[in-house]
Amino acid sequence: MASGVIKKEENIINVVSTGNDRIQRMKDNLFKEERQISLERALLYTESYKETTELPVILRRAKAVEHIMNHVEISIREGELLVGNRTIRPRSGILSPEMDPYWIMKEIDTIDSRPQDQFVFTEDDKKIYCEELFPFWESNSMKDFITGQITEDISDALKDEVFKLNQTDKGQGHIIMDFPSILEHGIQYYIDVLEEKINAQPENDFFKAGRIVFSAMKNHFLRYSELAQQMAADAQEERAVELQTISDLCIKLSTDKPESFYEALQLLWMVSIVGQYESNASSLSLGRMDQYMYPFYKRSLEEGISETFLYEVLGDFYVKTNDVVLLRSESSAKCFAGFPTGYTVVLGGLDEYGHASVNPLSYIMLDIYHEILLPQPNLSVRMNELIPRKFLLKTCETIRLGTGIPQLFNDEVCIPGFLSKGVSLDDARDYATVGCVEISIPGKTYGLHDIALFNLLRIMELSMYKLKDKADITYEQLMKDIEESISYYVELVAKGSDIVDLGHRHYAPTPFLSVLISDCLTNGKDVTEGGARYNFSGVQGIGEANLSDSMYVIKKMVFENEEMTFSELVDAMAANYEGEYTALQKHVIQDFDKYGNDNDEIDEIAAKIFRYYAKELEKYTNIRGGQFIPGAYTVSAHIPLGEAVGATPDGRKAQEQLADGGLSPMVGRDRLGPTAVLKSVSKLDNYLTVNGSLLNLKFQPNTLKGKQGLNKFADFLMAYTKLKIQHVQFNVQSKETLLAAQKHPEKYAGLLVRVAGYSAFFVDLNKKIQDDIIARVEHEL
Repeated sequence: MASGVIKKEENIINVVSTGNDRIQRMKDNLFKEERQISLERALLYTESYKETTELPVILRRAKAVEHIMNHVEISIREGELLVGNRTIRPRSGILSPEMDPYWIMKEIDTIDSRPQDQFVFTEDDKKIYCEELFPFWESNSMKDFITGQITEDISDALKDEVFKLNQTDKGQGHIIMDFPSILEHGIQYYIDVLEEKINAQPENDFFKAGRIVFSAMKNHFLRYSELAQQMAADAQEERAVELQTISDLCIKLSTDKPESFYEALQLLWMVSIVGQYESNASSLSLGRMDQYMYPFYKRSLEEGISETFLYEVLGDFYVKTNDVVLLRSESSAKCFAGFPTGYTVVLGGLDEYGHASVNPLSYIMLDIYHEILLPQPNLSVRMNELIPRKFLLKTCETIRLGTGIPQLFNDEVCIPGFLSKGVSLDDARDYATVGCVEISIPGKTYGLHDIALFNLLRIMELSMYKLKDKADITYEQLMKDIEESISYYVELVAKGSDIVDLGHRHYAPTPFLSVLISDCLTNGKDVTEGGARYNFSGVQGIGEANLSDSMYVIKKMVFENEEMTFSELVDAMAANYEGEYTALQKHVIQDFDKYGNDNDEIDEIAAKIFRYYAKELEKYTNIRGGQFIPGAYTVSAHIPLGEAVGATPDGRKAQEQLADGGLSPMVGRDRLGPTAVLKSVSKLDNYLTVNGSLLNLKFQPNTLKGKQGLNKFADFLMAYTKLKIQHVQFNVQSKETLLAAQKHPEKYAGLLVRVAGYSAFFVDLNKKIQDDIIARVEHEL
């Protein structure tokens, strides 16, 4: 490791001693300016679209991306070793009016003052948007198509807030491109392959579109080469040498494959930026970076490149992932608060032989995060029974930093889950994470992992009000009605998701991304047409904890103890536990056990309902010929989804949040410690959540203190692995620190916390989400 950066000790307890100057300067520069809306991509995209009206959509899209790469203003920022930025100004919000121009117009005067994820929108840019961009895209966007296709029954379900359709206002991300292949072959290889395909099938527009974008990427590299040379002429000697190296590097990568770690990182980052130009989407994730980058790292060391330089260039890469922030509508920002960009990186896991695949770069990528301490990259570690103890302790040590990074995924669950969906063993062993907690097969899957949120608690509420006046209602009849309602709404959410899927096919094909997804070149089809090897659609089932707690209260209080009638309980819910029902709320919260405390009866309710939902969803095939798959995570949507649900039998009042995460207990209800939580979650059929699940746990910082604390925590993580739970993540911040940050945000600008499947700056979150994180139970081991 770089001298003077990480203090090494035998017991794996590495701490940042003195920061790397270059990395620290880059971090500082990234946050100097306010976040601002940028119209550049939207204007260039629109300019191209006006000139290509006669072309098929996929060629229009390719031409638009080409136009952006040829004309977008570029810069090389102070101290950068890697080049490629979406905008001149760091952390700018980029509009996609071709997807949905309406929410922007509606919120144009509130984006800078809304409760969550604010951006400055200058008056000049507002005028341009209103007079140039909106008039062109009005009635001509993907949103218009989707809205026009929504049937009355789907519309009613959306109004009732039983489910929420996502990805209606942006390009689809949540995908991992085939980075190993492009690093092995380089850009020119793909241009040549596409030329051959076009010669063989001259009528195929997908191949033509791919060639347009890859050729534009080649020219984009040359633009940076020219800029670096110009800047070198005026730079001081040391920086001039760096800029000349950048210029030479860009020329080489415009045609040849990378050979060094530096070259590979530069190509990797540029692929990411081109993907952003094309889609402007969340979660164009990075996959198993320690696996495909290690040969380049090892070669560079063998060729005498210093560890310090390799550390700096990797640190540069880490910092640059934080330059991409996503502009979302106010409603979406509630569900995805804190700019989760989805630059998710997976470390460790298994190789094709089923052996542990941890390597030296795996350690280094955790080490360097100790200095970066930013929300991106969103590191994940794959757990299994073969994980080296040394790497496990390094993982624990990084979690102890308190940023919520890394999160953990369990090979013992994820791999069998994929096998159950027809994924080959080799591919299943190669799984990685996209977005927050969704799991995917890198370079081979178009999974629409975040296509919809399905509110199971809302369904229970609707069933209860429907059956309120049924005199002879039984617990079994209520459960049957809930299941029948789940079946009804699952069919609708599948239909609605297919409409969104179709909208992307007709309005937002992604030829660049598709060329880098296996089988698209063989099939001659974009991912939106079903060209990928694996085609899933992921719908998240939300509210399991509150639903099982509620059904347990109903079962015990109404039907077994006969403390009150079913109708009277519904009356109490309608009254929001106010007035004469105040004592009842306290009773149901305090006197009935809750999910998360290893109570078999409650946990089996959660398991039964989620299994029913999962099996119903799996019956449906999407328009790309793939299967619908269930997930169990909320991102930060447990707060807005809670706003759609009235008071419930578990003691929730109307519009209060749901349980966070997805599989986490309701906030404050897990009273018997973290092991009891694990045991409750382990009783769910975790193999079913092939689209991902989320378990939040919060630990007091002292719990992980010293070698003894780390080893106890490592043992806890091995218990999690053996209990066959898919995912877990941690906040290791004291309640006192969070309260102080809430009171004095100016003193805690750099405080990172785990929100959902991602980390964010605590002071960037609205008060409701801050309060939720503060209220989570602090566990000890």
